[in-house]
Amino acid sequence: MRDLLVTTHTPALRSGQALRTYGVARALAAHRELDLLYARFGAPEPDAAFRAIERVSLHEVIPSRGARRLLSYAGARAGGMPDGFARGVSPELAASAEALAQDPERGRVIADGPIAAAALAQLARKRPVIYNAHNLESGFRHELDALADEYDAEGAHARMRAFERGLLERASECWMVSEADIAAARELCPLARLRYVPNVVDVEAIVPVQAARIGATSAEVGARAGTEAGAEAGAGHRAIFVASFTYEPNLDALHFMLEEILPRVWSELPDAELLLVGAGLEEPPSNDPRVRALGFVEDLPAAYAQAACAVVPLLTGGGSPLKFVEALAYGLPVVATPRAAAGLQVRDGEHCLLAADGEAFAAALVRVLRDGAPELGARGRELARERYSIEALSRLLTP
Repeated sequence: MRDLLVTTHTPALRSGQALRTYGVARALAAHRELDLLYARFGAPEPDAAFRAIERVSLHEVIPSRGARRLLSYAGARAGGMPDGFARGVSPELAASAEALAQDPERGRVIADGPIAAAALAQLARKRPVIYNAHNLESGFRHELDALADEYDAEGAHARMRAFERGLLERASECWMVSEADIAAARELCPLARLRYVPNVVDVEAIVPVQAARIGATSAEVGARAGTEAGAEAGAGHRAIFVASFTYEPNLDALHFMLEEILPRVWSELPDAELLLVGAGLEEPPSNDPRVRALGFVEDLPAAYAQAACAVVPLLTGGGSPLKFVEALAYGLPVVATPRAAAGLQVRDGEHCLLAADGEAFAAALVRVLRDGAPELGARGRELARERYSIEALSRLLTP
């Protein structure tokens, strides 16, 4: 048997969405052959991580442009698909998925994300199609609309709920990232067939930062990272925030850090620094030299090795942040908001520190930066291994 995973982006590890796709692909391929069908978007070609997955065959579709794409967009909008999703519709992806699904050895067919699930609506009427949700979109999109002064935030929310209800109804099974999303999806669509499929990272491939520091001098760490800070002694009073800053909730979180948290931290620790890692910041977000935007980095372990802790200061958004799980896997102490932790089975004070407002978050961050919290980091990594590793997910996805 061969499973089929259909996604709307080039498989390259440049976003949280791609990380979830990677984890699911690895977990599926642990059991049997997998065809990974993708539309070229976001990167010109798959990266080495996806190409290295054993028993995976990659199939590329190049989405059409011009009149055909406009017709697909218009049809999707007429069918009730929200604008941002309708722009990603590719009739070529749907046609290729239909063709691959005809394989007599075909096992499970999984639509990766809401756009892929919508594209496979016709196929879902002929055979079971699983919907791999990355978030319960309707659970938080209305907050973003309201923050953006959406002219019709309530209407946009209602349309999103109707669209997502359709996805849940059609799917033979819906893979949700958290128990919170399962509860909300059940309220939205009581008859949906829901399954807990958490976000995971390759924990076994990640060397904890403490072990990395033992194996390399601080100067070597600095050389790998290409920054002056890496050559300083140890991680110092330095926190790291890894995220895609093209995603609105991450930008809101960054503003929260800059405006509500860091001024309070600097009143206690004037030398504290914040490293920002991830694409999407075209301009430096701050003129303060203690805030350094590294952008997208090829050597992520070296960036993590420069930090004494990680921060996940999300105020909006859904699901479970993959960068939260990733920071746990690196063995770094994590300071986060309850919103960021809502989709994870973490306990405050045992696996991370949780703080809801700027004052409490700053106090927790100062404590970790000043005193250290190696036990917190160790327990966080153990949790990641037990519940949020590819091996753990593979057990959940046994055919």
